[in-house]
Amino acid sequence: MGKITGFLEYARLAEAAEDRRERLKHYREFVERLSDKDAGIQGARCMDCGTPFCMTGCPVNNIIPDWNDLVYKQNWRQAIDVLHSTNNFPEFTGRVCPAPCEAACTLNINNDPVGIKSIEHAIIDKAWEEGWVAAQPPARKTGRRVAVVGSGPAGLACAQQLARAGHDVVVLEKNDRIGGLLRYGIPDFKMEKHHIDRRVAQMVAEGVEFRTGVRVGSARPGKGVNDYSHQVASPAALLAEYDAVVLAGGAEQPRDLALPGRALEGVHFAMEFLPQQNRVVAGDRVEGQITATGKRVVVIGGGDTGSDCVGTSNRQGAKSVTQFELLPQPPAHENKEMTWPYWPVKLRTSSSHEEGCARDWAVATKAFIGENGRLTSLRAVRVEWQGGKMVEVPGSAFELPADLVLLAMGFVSPVQSLLEEFDVERDTRGNAKAATDGPGGYATSVPKVFAAGDVRRGQSLVVWAIREGRQCARAVDEFLVGCSELPR
Repeated sequence: MGKITGFLEYARLAEAAEDRRERLKHYREFVERLSDKDAGIQGARCMDCGTPFCMTGCPVNNIIPDWNDLVYKQNWRQAIDVLHSTNNFPEFTGRVCPAPCEAACTLNINNDPVGIKSIEHAIIDKAWEEGWVAAQPPARKTGRRVAVVGSGPAGLACAQQLARAGHDVVVLEKNDRIGGLLRYGIPDFKMEKHHIDRRVAQMVAEGVEFRTGVRVGSARPGKGVNDYSHQVASPAALLAEYDAVVLAGGAEQPRDLALPGRALEGVHFAMEFLPQQNRVVAGDRVEGQITATGKRVVVIGGGDTGSDCVGTSNRQGAKSVTQFELLPQPPAHENKEMTWPYWPVKLRTSSSHEEGCARDWAVATKAFIGENGRLTSLRAVRVEWQGGKMVEVPGSAFELPADLVLLAMGFVSPVQSLLEEFDVERDTRGNAKAATDGPGGYATSVPKVFAAGDVRRGQSLVVWAIREGRQCARAVDEFLVGCSELPR
């Protein structure tokens, strides 16, 4: 694969990024794809390693060595065909995936891994530029009807696969635009939304029908969950009208901090804050928008959502940004002999962190403090982990001024009311219970009802959602017609 001695001759090359002082002035993407020549050089670094661990590290099992080799040979047209054979939306993963494939790369054992994500990014962007991404309508229709609840990456992948198999697919989305957290969650500076719009147009040409502003189930979701619905579709009506229903609504219930002062004005979920900025960028007027302008911001949670809050706060002109993480600071470099080819625990610094952020580890928040109903500070304490248990460090309590606290601690489960109304059996974490292996995969306890993505496996990555959607589509196809030609 690639050039037989390429990994010895060429170094890993990062994608170019706009200067951080300039990119803070806007919400556009600021990372440029590699040139054809540079992508070819990165493809040349792919080793003939025998066992491509990168493919097993990738949740959608991208055939990475093949398209690395094709890009090295500048055979871009075939490269996009190979990439699309396993991934419906490489423009999403090529921008926001943390690249577990690179952690599993054999070259990563004692060198910098192949820049797999940057090559994927280059392939799909070139394919759009050249007009190689086209609709693939089915040769025949089956007459079967499927409702997909949710238009995030799992729902979109499932819908596209089912439409290509010849089924009539309707996607129901409670918000006013398609995309789920791709649309209202991931900041535009990481992924501009025209990427979603292009795929929606492709899927419409393939026969998918999209209905926005439709909430499935009678109960409105709780605080921190986006809902711009103006129509309601009952589970009973969907089961009566469709031959199968796929629940792909995601894990939307945010983890909260039930602490003194939680009700103060200025303490918000990240998913109250981030979607509002997405809407403003899209041209919407948001009444009472939560902004970080001129404020001392504290982000609680050290993951990707927390990083997105940091980048958005800096673009809004925050006075200062501090990010707390409950866990101790990870090492700068992982112990590769102990972790490879699995995902390593190591210090990760995002582009948003580089733009300005004070990061603090092993900190537990104890209370929010305010005056006249408004947040003014928070009280916290330092912690240690002893025997797997968190222990507060005596005498380490401190208070930090804060005007805005953003809770970015992940999601605990799907919205429970939806699963309750479908009467779907749930697992111990509150997810829809559905197996992935063997006959009946992705099927729930309710006949004709399937589940895929975060609603089934819990909060996870975009690439995992795409895998789940694709595999669920195959399971639904088998259920509807007895067999399936869709890829596993």
